[in-house]
Amino acid sequence: MTDEFTFLHAADLHLDSPLLGLSSRAADLASRVGQASRRAFDRLVDLAIEERCPFVVLAGDTFDGDLRDYRSGLFFLAGMNRLRGAGIKVYMIAGNHDAANRWFDKLTHTDNVRRFDHRAAHTFLDDDLRVAVHGRSFPRRDVAENLAASYPAPHPSYFNVGVLHTACQGGGGENAAYAPCTLEQLVNHGYDYWALGHVHARQILNEHPHVVHPGNIQGRSVRETGSKGVTLVRVSGGVVRGLEHRDVADVRWVHGEVDLTGAVDAEAARSAIRTVLEGLAATAADRSLALRLVLRGETPLHAVLVRDPAGTREDVEVMASTLSATVWLERVEVRTRRPMPTHGADPTVAGRLADEVRRLGEGREVGALVERCLGEIRTRMPAGARFDDLAARIRREVVAGGVDLALSTMATEEGTDALR
Repeated sequence: MTDEFTFLHAADLHLDSPLLGLSSRAADLASRVGQASRRAFDRLVDLAIEERCPFVVLAGDTFDGDLRDYRSGLFFLAGMNRLRGAGIKVYMIAGNHDAANRWFDKLTHTDNVRRFDHRAAHTFLDDDLRVAVHGRSFPRRDVAENLAASYPAPHPSYFNVGVLHTACQGGGGENAAYAPCTLEQLVNHGYDYWALGHVHARQILNEHPHVVHPGNIQGRSVRETGSKGVTLVRVSGGVVRGLEHRDVADVRWVHGEVDLTGAVDAEAARSAIRTVLEGLAATAADRSLALRLVLRGETPLHAVLVRDPAGTREDVEVMASTLSATVWLERVEVRTRRPMPTHGADPTVAGRLADEVRRLGEGREVGALVERCLGEIRTRMPAGARFDDLAARIRREVVAGGVDLALSTMATEEGTDALR
């Protein structure tokens, strides 16, 4: 029996999942970012070997829905074989994406892999470590029942680990409510550690017993920012003594905001943007950054920024190319404002025309037109798409953006390039 050991808990690998917002860029960039999840997985395997982990727990969604290329499966099996060579066992369950994957059940695993069946929860015992690992795979993509309710009782005198893919109450966020359960239920079940999957943000829902979502190993879009990786669980005397988050992501998604308030010319704007970019690059370590940059503040450059978003993006990309870290620009959002006039109503023709544009934007006619367009879009959206989120964004931004663009086009500015 080994009194002290460390195991690795990971989930939501989503191997070969595209990085949304980057994968549609130039072919060379698409190729590089397309390998991000694989490089993150390689780091996971390296870490387990370096830490001499006796076992690894994979809590579901190893693959990303319908596996598009059988080579993703071969790549995963190669990683399992590397762990086998280091004497490391792997306990894994199928999550909702795996259950929807036509290749998942066809994979023939190496003998170090213990994959839980989908028909009922069951237990694997490691008598040398005195560890009992309990789990159940998803039988299908949409699992509405409480799987945790059928998990076995804890094995006496063993360190008990429950592996579950779930949107546990209080931890689901925007994730679909698959295999719902309550935190109280898990805490009272009698296990020492619950290795959860499905939620892509790292969360420690409880300590002693520990109930943990490690998050995904590679952010897939600008919604999944910050450090992404795995959790190392240190066990001594049958008790969890510590948790360590280890970043294994190859590309880190970040938000950056630049306040251009008071920037009256291109040089001032460039300086403000460069300062933010350099600060973000300093946090990258050896990671690449996928950046969404938001320009805010009240500035006389607003009209040109709004009129020429492509030119603004190109200027930011040029600045990013000079940084020490690799920064891939996902989007530049211009949310600046024109300076407020210091005088009263503008009686000129241009002033009256601007007032009419604002009135049209606030009128019911435009709102009704937007709703008709949204109705047409809804009929064309695929099942399961987040239409409500899209509709809310359109209602919030399209009308205001159209009015702003019209006013900015009417504005008279010297020159045509905001940042050059």
